[in-house]
Amino acid sequence: MASESQLSEVLSEFARTMVTDFPIQAILDHLVERIVEIMPVTAAGVTLISPGVEPRYIAASNGDALRFEKLQTELEDGPCLEAYRTGGAIAVPDLSCEERFPLFIARASEAGLAAVFTFPLRLGNRRIGALDLYRDRRGKLSATSMKAAQTLADVTTAYIVNAEGRADLREASHRSREISLHDALTGLPNRALLMERLEHSLLRCRRSGLTSAVFFVDLDRFKVVNDTFGHRVGDEVLVAVGARLSEVLRPGDTLAHVSGDEFVVLCEDLDSPAQADVIVGRLDAAFDQPFSLSGNELNISASIGIAFTGKGRADAPEDVLHTADMAMYRAKRAGGGGHDILDLRDQHFASYQAALERDMHGLLGRNELHLDYQPIVATGDGHITSVEALLRWAHPSRGLVTPGVLIPLAEKAGLIPAIGGWVLQEASDEQSHWQNDYRVDDVAMSVNVSAHQLMSAGFVDLVAAVVSASTGRADQLTLEMSESVFVTDGERALIVLNDLKALGVKLALDDFGTGFSSLSYLLQFPVDIVKIDKIFVAGLGRDRTNRAIVAAIVQLAHDLGSTVIAEGVETIEQHRELAQLGADFCQGFYFAHPMPAVNIDTLIEHRVDGASQSLPKLATL
Repeated sequence: MASESQLSEVLSEFARTMVTDFPIQAILDHLVERIVEIMPVTAAGVTLISPGVEPRYIAASNGDALRFEKLQTELEDGPCLEAYRTGGAIAVPDLSCEERFPLFIARASEAGLAAVFTFPLRLGNRRIGALDLYRDRRGKLSATSMKAAQTLADVTTAYIVNAEGRADLREASHRSREISLHDALTGLPNRALLMERLEHSLLRCRRSGLTSAVFFVDLDRFKVVNDTFGHRVGDEVLVAVGARLSEVLRPGDTLAHVSGDEFVVLCEDLDSPAQADVIVGRLDAAFDQPFSLSGNELNISASIGIAFTGKGRADAPEDVLHTADMAMYRAKRAGGGGHDILDLRDQHFASYQAALERDMHGLLGRNELHLDYQPIVATGDGHITSVEALLRWAHPSRGLVTPGVLIPLAEKAGLIPAIGGWVLQEASDEQSHWQNDYRVDDVAMSVNVSAHQLMSAGFVDLVAAVVSASTGRADQLTLEMSESVFVTDGERALIVLNDLKALGVKLALDDFGTGFSSLSYLLQFPVDIVKIDKIFVAGLGRDRTNRAIVAAIVQLAHDLGSTVIAEGVETIEQHRELAQLGADFCQGFYFAHPMPAVNIDTLIEHRVDGASQSLPKLATL
């Protein structure tokens, strides 16, 4: 009979493997071997059962056990199947006196089996198989041994269900990455995949001294096509243009559909920029013939901007793409249907970048930064539960500078700690204003944190100081980060995140599902909230794969104790599907656009006055 210490040791072994990627077969094989060591039996076996299909896994401590496991499956008779069917333990202390399972008993007795004790693998109402304990002598198992065996069976079930969930999510994560890197309409690489390949190209160019060319292709007067023939024909045009451009490119070139009517071509390893003349000639020729679509023959032209990389320059992918975009607009301003070349060394572009970098210094003292806030609502009733603070730079002469431009410039200038600290303090002050002036203490605040900021010296101390000075609870502050935080330095990130958790703040993993290893990060790091990227939400109602991915992410996050926010919700259909799939919270234009703090004040005032704070007010599930 297993002692308490022996049983505890085996259970402890299982606990240590619960969050690992040990294969199911290996853990089952180890289980039956350990059972024979600590239980008064001569052999043990496990069979996982799914109705109508052959067993996926069979584990056995020796050849006899394997024979008995397969025998029950082959005969469709035996205590294993009965325990699976009923969900209760089956004890057969003496096969010679047992009238149940006649086919199995006849064959097993001939092989020397004297007794068998079977325990269902169960978790709640779900059953997945059975654990069989075999003896070559007659006799009962003690009540303690029976209880210990069922405990081992239950723990085994929990492990297997956990492992299956991880395997399902790994597959979903792989599918999600493929989806996240390709355009749903054309099937071409999207902007994210283009930027990955462009970054790799820049690294190779620095080593090899070769040149890469980026062609930014923008269809001329595409809006007229949509307005005249409808968006269905417009979509057909985009698919046809993508197919035609693909035909004229070299093997190894990348054609991406980056947005709307914009395509980008990346051609690598050019000996000189002159080789781009041949390529742009092919791109121009792709539009010589009209496109025949839905009974309409359409003449389409395009403006093309060209930028070059390489020759030892330390270009950034965003800079290269922006330069090609600027060149395209110069071609379009010249009348369209042509192309223009703009080198990164072009004086205009260089002066533009230099001016922005100069203007970064002293930015906080000039009061040009401000925060907008976007509500996050409960999926079930649209009730506002939190808001996300979004950084804005209102440049006095260049207009609004997007975070995508501002953050890299701030990192380059070493200003991220200061700007990030300002954002954190400003958001906290606004939240304290709601708590002090309106007595509202259940609207949480989410603040984005870049990898550079999180890993900077003193960040945890800064957060601690802000939390200490705030009038609210620490758990009403959420720090959002992308998985780039973990890629930078996983070990250091884990230390920082644990220190932040010790302060009581919540941690959110943003843009979940779009990176290489989102699943492993969710399992390894202390994440409270998972934010499903808008690319998967956009496909709800149209794409079964997207629905399966969202369902898998929601299930896994909930299994790991995390809540789920779905980003980019823009339609009532998406809202309804997310409610059906169990997403806890939603964020997107369907509920509210980002807005100044004064507009959030108005919403809270309405709530204090007894009015509904739910968004949208007329939405029903």
